Amino acid sequence: MPLVTSPAPQFSAQTVVGQEIKQLSWEQIHEGKWLCLFFYPLDFTFVCPTEIIAFSDAASKFAALGANIAAVSVDSQFTHLAWVNTPRNKGGIGELNFPLIADLNKDIARSYDVLLGGGVALRGLFLIDPKGTVRHSTINDL
Repeated sequence: MPLVTSPAPQFSAQTVVGQEIKQLSWEQIHEGKWLCLFFYPLDFTFVCPTEIIAFSDAASKFAALGANIAAVSVDSQFTHLAWVNTPRNKGGIGELNFPLIADLNKDIARSYDVLLGGGVALRGLFLIDPKGTVRHSTINDL
């Protein structure tokens, strides 16, 4: 069954918020607002930072529209924290304006149907409405 028009798969996960590791529930991530949830393959890859930094730079525009942003990869919260703490000019992403969600067991990627057989997530973006219904999805090859 397609995810669009279906309830979004809910989860709780270890995340990096600012420069802290925090356990966040679905309710804390979604907050009953629009949610732009996106997946990317791995931390410390050369293409991912541009997309992630652009979303962070646009976070205030999303907030003005009543929307949250969250990103997921199959890396651990510790790898996320190392990436955030690495300066951008050294391959890091610096502090972000949205949570990075750790999916080391790959359950979240699997539930959103973006997990490749090799255990890496495809690039995927999901727009979830305030009631928790997936209204849009796009999934791209690596």
